[in-house]
Amino acid sequence: MTIERREKRQGAALVAPALLWTLVFFAVPFAGMAIMSLAHLEGREIVQGFDLGNYLRIFTDPSFRRGIFVSLEITLTVTVISVLLAWPLAWIIATRVPERWRRMALLIAVLPFWTSYVVRSYSWALVLGEKGVVNNALIGLGLLSEPIQIMATRAATVTGFVHFFVMLLTLTIYSNLIQLSPNYARAAMDLGASRWQVIRLVILPLTLPGVMTGAFLTFVLCIGDYITPQILGGNNELSLPQLIMMQLGRRGDYPMASALSVVLMAIVTLAYAASARWLKMERL
Repeated sequence: MTIERREKRQGAALVAPALLWTLVFFAVPFAGMAIMSLAHLEGREIVQGFDLGNYLRIFTDPSFRRGIFVSLEITLTVTVISVLLAWPLAWIIATRVPERWRRMALLIAVLPFWTSYVVRSYSWALVLGEKGVVNNALIGLGLLSEPIQIMATRAATVTGFVHFFVMLLTLTIYSNLIQLSPNYARAAMDLGASRWQVIRLVILPLTLPGVMTGAFLTFVLCIGDYITPQILGGNNELSLPQLIMMQLGRRGDYPMASALSVVLMAIVTLAYAASARWLKMERL
């Protein structure tokens, strides 16, 4: 046996467990869900077949279309705000915090990950509620005469999401920043660039792969999240995961829930393809 063939077999043996896991716990369940999405509900009975009626209804029914748009709008808003907040935070930790304190700064940054997702969402509900910290502070400062509605709004949902995803993006961008040689900034300043120009024209472009990776993770986790919109956003405007759970819990319409899930997966796949294409072009 040649060395090349032995290395290929060793590589296949190492990859096989991951492929098997993906096949059993992702590919097979997804195929079952895709088949279920082609069935339809008659009364309380699920009738199997090759019926595209669920997909036709998703893109013609205003409530379903609205759910897709709401999910995309919230996700894109959260992603943009999180990037704008996380990049300066990561840059400060990587360049302005003394090296002996960086681990402590990163530890503080990841503290939200140690809290239960449900507990974190309910904590924001207490902060943003009618008698919460925000309303009490605004009334105490004389800026408001009575509480305003913050809970059960899109603003509350976005706030809860941003609190979590800023930390995720900070880690991905920080890991990119610490790999950059300080010689890039020194060379740019020697050529007459100001500090702002160094950041804008040198550092920022070099960290875009980390930004895109973190932004994609934020997009995927945000658009598929059910808990935060349900707790903080209420039912005033339903996101795609909320619509899926509504089909399961209230109607028992598994075919429609499966079709909505396939659409959600398609959106995530398109986002991945776009980010992967951008990263590939960036490396050329």
